[in-house]
Amino acid sequence: MYEKVVICGVETSGLPKLTQKEQEELMVRIKRGDEQAREQFIIGNMRLVLSLVRRFWAKKANADDVFQVGCVGLIKAIDNFDISVGVKFSTYAVPMILGEIKRYLRDGNSLRVSRSIRDTAYRVLKVREKLEEESDEVTYDKIASEMNVAVSEVAYALDAISDPVSLYEPVYNKQGDTLLLMDQIFDIKNNDEVWTEKAALYEAMTKLNERERSILFLRYFEGKTQTEISRQVGISQAQVSRLEKTALKQIKACIS
Repeated sequence: MYEKVVICGVETSGLPKLTQKEQEELMVRIKRGDEQAREQFIIGNMRLVLSLVRRFWAKKANADDVFQVGCVGLIKAIDNFDISVGVKFSTYAVPMILGEIKRYLRDGNSLRVSRSIRDTAYRVLKVREKLEEESDEVTYDKIASEMNVAVSEVAYALDAISDPVSLYEPVYNKQGDTLLLMDQIFDIKNNDEVWTEKAALYEAMTKLNERERSILFLRYFEGKTQTEISRQVGISQAQVSRLEKTALKQIKACIS
């Protein structure tokens, strides 16, 4: 008798179990694009996912989340399974499901902070607390001076023990308006000056002929060498070099 377990709202004891013959027939239909067979196959193999998920219940992870991740691994296994290889589906699926679960658990774990850094952070907090009683403004410099350590060591220790904050975390300005943290971060890659430069570059590119644009695209967007480009467009390497230099001069002149 299969143990009754409710996970992700599913009572697993009521899950269907497919025979080997049923699995083979469904897999053939799946490879032909039968979505109904695919759904039936997924539900029929959830017991397999559950049997693997149970190995990780001792770990500090939400069982529902791990089960869902296992199902993702199951679906990947179904989509990538090659029926011509001649192996059982479970033989192929188990490593893929386990790999998906282990990857999730590994990536979901908090960064481990060494004991020495935690000790430093604890001392920093104690010193900061003491200085806050004596002064309104407590800086990293003051803490570092009090502890006789480098400022970078203070900053690193506090940063190591702080929890990560989402860019979508709400913050508030002096007027009490709700803003997102990401709204307070300056993006050096997408400021007005950069957008202006991009527009000017685009305008300059439109003034080149098709061959010159093609050479610059292959050279600077695909990272190909002049020799590789010469073979692709059917001209000599010297011609490629000459066209590249001419095109760059035109762009510089247009932008400036």
